[in-house]
Amino acid sequence: MATIRKIIDVNAPADKVWAALADFQNVHTRLAPVFLTGSTPDGENARIVSFANGTQAKETLVSADAASRRLVYFIAANERIAHHNASAEVLSEGANHCRFVWTTDVLPDALAPYIDSQMTEGAKAMKAHLERG
Repeated sequence: MATIRKIIDVNAPADKVWAALADFQNVHTRLAPVFLTGSTPDGENARIVSFANGTQAKETLVSADAASRRLVYFIAANERIAHHNASAEVLSEGANHCRFVWTTDVLPDALAPYIDSQMTEGAKAMKAHLERG
């Protein structure tokens, strides 16, 4: 199983970044606009996210722990993905700085380069948006 991890230094307060991450249904406006073009609720704990490259994915929330600022979600197995589980954690690094740690485990391993490139683009979009205000 491939593991991809992105560590993003963000010049913004951890509470602000966590609030954007925890707003699960509004990820496309609060966390990564431009990279994500839409998010449609699909039940209470799921969303269909639309990416700028035209792809879509159904992501289901597993947990959102405000005390540790950690969120976990998965994409159900489908014709391309045998396993996809992701977590994101916001770590305070001072009053106006934090570290966003985003980890994804995926099968088959052959998907890792694609997932890695998507996460790289998503990380850039998140950092830019969160630091703008």
